[in-house]
Amino acid sequence: MLQRFIYTLALYLLTPYVLYRLTARGLRYHGYFARWRERFGFFADPGLDGSLWVHAVSLGEVNAAVPLIEALMERYPDTRLVVTTVTPTGSERVLQLFGERVFHVYLPYDLTPAVRRFLDRVQPRIAIIMETEIWPNLFMACAERDIAILVANARLSERSLRGYWPIQPLVRRAIRCASFVAAQSAPDGERLRELGAPADRLAVVGNMKFDLEVPDAMCARGEAFRDAAGRARPVWIAASTHEGEEMAVLKAHAAVLRRFPDALLLFVPRHPERFKPVASACRAYGFRTATRSEDGTAGLACQCFVADSMGELIEFYAAADAAFVGGSLVTVGGHNVLEPAALARPVIVGPHTFNFAEVTEDLIAAGAVLRVDDADALGPAMVRLLNSATERQRMGDAAYALMQRERGAVARTMAIIERLLEKPGMGNRE
Repeated sequence: MLQRFIYTLALYLLTPYVLYRLTARGLRYHGYFARWRERFGFFADPGLDGSLWVHAVSLGEVNAAVPLIEALMERYPDTRLVVTTVTPTGSERVLQLFGERVFHVYLPYDLTPAVRRFLDRVQPRIAIIMETEIWPNLFMACAERDIAILVANARLSERSLRGYWPIQPLVRRAIRCASFVAAQSAPDGERLRELGAPADRLAVVGNMKFDLEVPDAMCARGEAFRDAAGRARPVWIAASTHEGEEMAVLKAHAAVLRRFPDALLLFVPRHPERFKPVASACRAYGFRTATRSEDGTAGLACQCFVADSMGELIEFYAAADAAFVGGSLVTVGGHNVLEPAALARPVIVGPHTFNFAEVTEDLIAAGAVLRVDDADALGPAMVRLLNSATERQRMGDAAYALMQRERGAVARTMAIIERLLEKPGMGNRE
């Protein structure tokens, strides 16, 4: 197919630029310097045969996949599980959660030789692709080898659908290689069908993030952090923030401090390369600032605590009275609002939540999430929540009730996986 040839040629031509970006990001976060060979399908042969493979691109997708991975290990204890990511933060989370219980490697770039090397070494029976990572050469190579493909917890925003337009015929061909597409919601399912997913191999299964189980140990660590920071004073968290909204958070905290002079902000930037700039910005703004790496915890005098660590976000949610979920004051599209909801925490988001549109709207409709129109409204909204224990309780209860009502996507996804593994010859599905 000519379009596939042009697509692959373009990837080869872009490879030097991709390597340049890896180098540039590595200067800010050294994890990007490591394991480049894996990105081209070169790694020691693990001796696998008939593995179960889960791909979760980054930290958020890894967290969403945790209950599914645990269910797979319980259901298929004698089968080796492979988990791939693309980012160092996702990789660190996999290793932190599962260690040697899974075989972990980076997913290679969508270059045909690299994909073939990867599949030769991993030898999967099934590819479980979390959310919507549609890589044409990868999907077609799996279909050619009769490897079942499940796009699990699939979501597709209107913006992403439009973004596929230049290569839509190729993407349509790729997604038709999928054995099944398990959509998070009806609007996601409709957009995926419009993209090319066959109606007879697509169903609305629900969002696995509703199945999130917060371990008691995480809650206990959050409570211990709160005890050290001060049980009586107000504590709020700005989670998964991006450059462009960090100053808005600092201004909001200044407003909070005017009303509650002893308040504490837990500041959790989305990307590790923002850890040091955010800590510097907090100090430059005049806040008494501590960090996870240097101080460990927040003392009673601390006004701003920067969580410059990975994998602890849920614990910090557990330590807070209310949460702002970032990526929503800028056009990133927002991040996962279900983690604080699982802990019955009231949530504030900005206007840009298209990455989690249906979930966010459901929580807003339930009275669990408050949306602000712009950065200037964040401070007054947070002051309002911190000023009313009754409103926080009501919003938290509504969040938790919705979480409980929508659970079950993992069990439904496992039933699909079991059916696919029982079917021989899942290739050639165009």
